[in-house]
Amino acid sequence: MKKAFLRTSVLLATFTLPLISSAAINSTSGVGSFVINTINNVLLPVLFAVAFIVFIWGAFRTFIMGVNSEEVKENGKNLMLYGLIGFFIIVAIWGLVNVFGGGISFGNNS
Repeated sequence: MKKAFLRTSVLLATFTLPLISSAAINSTSGVGSFVINTINNVLLPVLFAVAFIVFIWGAFRTFIMGVNSEEVKENGKNLMLYGLIGFFIIVAIWGLVNVFGGGISFGNNS
């Protein structure tokens, strides 16, 4: 478990370090704009992809692998449910980030 966490941390740092180093943040508004843009342009697409893959894997397990086994079918249904819950949570977080970003007007140059 610790190895997986370490690998994930190193991979995440590898991909986010260029984003942070080239950010050229000059003010607090720049920090907020950078965080919101990173969430909208990097984090959310990755999370959507993970939720979609979980949903598709659950459908595969339910309808293809679970033809003869009720236990595999139930596991697939749970994975599909987790994928849908993930989609709803991601959309809710995305909405909150955009509402807060719009209310505080980060990234608005007017």
